[in-house]
Amino acid sequence: MTVKRYIRKGVPLEHRARVWMGVSGAQAQMDRNPGYYHRLLQGERNDSLEEAIRTDMNRTFPDNVKFRKSADPCLQKTLYNVLLAYGHHNQGVGYCQGMNFIAGYLILITKNEEESFWLLDALVGRILPDYYSPAMLGLKTDQEVLGELVRTKLPAVAALMDGHGVLWTLVVSRWFICLFVDILPVETVLRIWDCLFNEGSKIIFRVALTLIKQHQAFILEATSLADICEKFKEITKGSFVSECHTFMQKIFSEPGSLSMNTIARLRESCRAKLLAQG
Repeated sequence: MTVKRYIRKGVPLEHRARVWMGVSGAQAQMDRNPGYYHRLLQGERNDSLEEAIRTDMNRTFPDNVKFRKSADPCLQKTLYNVLLAYGHHNQGVGYCQGMNFIAGYLILITKNEEESFWLLDALVGRILPDYYSPAMLGLKTDQEVLGELVRTKLPAVAALMDGHGVLWTLVVSRWFICLFVDILPVETVLRIWDCLFNEGSKIIFRVALTLIKQHQAFILEATSLADICEKFKEITKGSFVSECHTFMQKIFSEPGSLSMNTIARLRESCRAKLLAQG
């Protein structure tokens, strides 16, 4: 069985950290840079970075006992360190809301501060280019790319969105920023991330298109902007997303073919359009 097929079937929880580290290139980066993570933590203070991270600490998984201040050990300190080190490492990004949820999941899976840092680097630095930079151009671009894919594959939904003047950012920005954390059930998110680390960002489009296609009739019942927004919240709940094995099979069949070439071409045209709008 190929690595891709093995990973699509779901990586066992006890192997997840090792597999993610291997397929994402994070392990290779960590091996090439011994001691780098700890040097970042001992670097020069940056008050505004520290303040931004601290502000989001209590908002990160408030229902998870391991992230509560009363927990022993409390993962808030680990999370703070990973985000602080990343802010020093990638000063063009610093810290951006959403990264706290992603780093939190990485910490829960790896149970290792340094590995979480290198996996965050793989995601933010390579797999999701420009999602978390101050202008968020990569994120805005990919939302528009999804819009173009929907226009091609699900034209009735695109027409509804256009008719009500609904911008894609209004309904899917959290899907992209949080990589479905706190949006889809935990096990489903982990299965999506298995593929994301191995196959790259096209997985996000596969998930988004599958959610929209599966609930197309339901979405098309919407009669107003508020209605559309509400329906996009609803489609991330229920048995379709919680039965993760079937859901993962669907994301590779429902949207049809979706090559990285197609996505690269759409990214180019959507980015150009966004830059032209200023």
